[in-house]
Amino acid sequence: MTATSRQQPDRNLAMELVRATESACLAAARWVGRGDKNAADGAAVGAMRLSLSTVSMDGIVVIGEGEKDDAPMLFNGEHVGDGSDPAVDVAVDPIDGTTLTAQGKTNALSVIAVADRGSMFDPGPSFYMDKIAVGPESVGSIDITAGPTQNLRWIAKSKREEVRDLTVIILDRPRHADLIAEVRASGCRIRLITDGDVYGSVATCWPDAGADVLFGIGGTPEGVISAAAMKAMGGEIQARLCPQSDAERAAVLAAGYDLDRVLTQDDLIDSDNCFFAATGLTDGALLRGVRFGRDDARTQSLVMRSRSGTVRMIDATHRVSKLRGFAAIDY
Repeated sequence: MTATSRQQPDRNLAMELVRATESACLAAARWVGRGDKNAADGAAVGAMRLSLSTVSMDGIVVIGEGEKDDAPMLFNGEHVGDGSDPAVDVAVDPIDGTTLTAQGKTNALSVIAVADRGSMFDPGPSFYMDKIAVGPESVGSIDITAGPTQNLRWIAKSKREEVRDLTVIILDRPRHADLIAEVRASGCRIRLITDGDVYGSVATCWPDAGADVLFGIGGTPEGVISAAAMKAMGGEIQARLCPQSDAERAAVLAAGYDLDRVLTQDDLIDSDNCFFAATGLTDGALLRGVRFGRDDARTQSLVMRSRSGTVRMIDATHRVSKLRGFAAIDY
């Protein structure tokens, strides 16, 4: 095959999307630790929306964050991008961890996922899902319909370790009391997180994060966004819709969703051409948070593409005075 007859690779959208997560973090970073999560989220949403308007794509927001807690959001059905090809679905979480941000705690991120038009799972009125996520070594060893103890045995076997060598990430919520008790009884270690389970899923694929599996109920938007990262990093996520109130359950059933259906990452994103970008807002096991200097700001981001399996870490320095000169964002 000659060089001229080879198919040229299409562009990596994630390299453009990272500008949106960087902008969101730079804008929200001024609110870290100030106790106002809505102000932080509002700053991130505004910055991300403005940055996305410059990306060469015809995007529709399939999953936007905020509806379940009345926070500002990029709403479902909103058109983003400059309207040119390609046509894509978009899932956004301008801040995964608004409470972490408001309290100045670790592991807050800004994240976005993009995939071919029509390929993203639309959860409708379901805001929560039960999830299990693992890294590449444990792909094929999990089953969300089995109990945590059995899954831990399978995961340990896949990694050629003992259960007590594993570290489990679980959201620290009252609803997880029984789950936490069972995992503790198994003898393995637990890392409780207060918010931000996109971090938890991605951490299972990142060796330096020291996590083996994510268990528990978290946000549906975060589950779909995590699926894009897992497809790029070679991990696995399984999920089931898990309404947290009678009203939500009734709405989900009325919309025709099956609460027993196991959703794989290929159900959550039915495409092998998806993109993921995340920027650290506060320091964490995955990424450093935003750091301000006298006239600059530094960010650290992960950029991924599933088709090539490429994962990049980008360290960027931004001249704040120059940004303020042309950007309509309050940095």
